[in-house]
Amino acid sequence: QFFLDEADEMLSRGFKDQIYDIFKFLPESVQVCLFSATMPLDVLEVTDKFMREPVRILVKKDELTLEGIKQFYIAVDREEWKLETLCDLYETLTITQAIIYCNTRRKVDWLQEEMQKRDFTVSCMHGDMDQKERDIIMREFRTGSSRVLITTDLLARGIDVQQVSLVINFDLPTNRENYIHRIGRSGRFGRKGVAINFLTEGDVRYLRDIEQFYTTEISEMPMDVADLI
Repeated sequence: QFFLDEADEMLSRGFKDQIYDIFKFLPESVQVCLFSATMPLDVLEVTDKFMREPVRILVKKDELTLEGIKQFYIAVDREEWKLETLCDLYETLTITQAIIYCNTRRKVDWLQEEMQKRDFTVSCMHGDMDQKERDIIMREFRTGSSRVLITTDLLARGIDVQQVSLVINFDLPTNRENYIHRIGRSGRFGRKGVAINFLTEGDVRYLRDIEQFYTTEISEMPMDVADLI
């Protein structure tokens, strides 16, 4: 058997050739199984190289957004106002454990530095860090000694931390598939979760596109959001 988890990410990140090289060494009778919460059409087409007459088990898009996760937005209007908005939310973040997503490693480092300048306790993790450092940060986050983690899409998949009840998209993801993977870090194991999206004026149309694509509703954040976490 040949299993490939998070198949859409593996096949779209330049690993296609390496995976195919492995596949060529497997017997013809091998059973191939690909798994992912999202599988874009272009990736499905790539799988024709690995699979013969595959059986596709697909979940409806409107069942993907995870019933236990309440989704909200905050209209920050301008990019430079995101930081102060996040600082205002800090007490809400530390009620539980929270993950904050940025789209670039540089912004992750910048945001951690700016938060720490204001005496907020946060940690960060991204792909430029070596594996040992990432393991330490992740262990601290799992044990709860670190409660707010700023990261990139490196941590959008396959990470289960039971205490995470809040996800903040400081930046909206660059593709619709990663939206589902990001907000799915909250509300694990049947717990309730909250996802908050920071919106500039230019993000509004994209958020509506996400709503339409997943047949979901993303409302303006209520004042009592802390009661929902």
